Amino acid sequence: MPRVEEVGQKFRCNICGNIVEVVEVGGGALVCCGEEMELIE
Repeated sequence: MPRVEEVGQKFRCNICGNIVEVVEVGGGALVCCGEEMELIE
């Protein structure tokens, strides 16, 4: 499971297509539409 580890990481929701870029690291995992978001490499 991908976790928030550094500023600039990007995550995508495979259900609705939302994309999120990390601007402040707080730890944990991002969730959208009830599922964890995928880390975009």
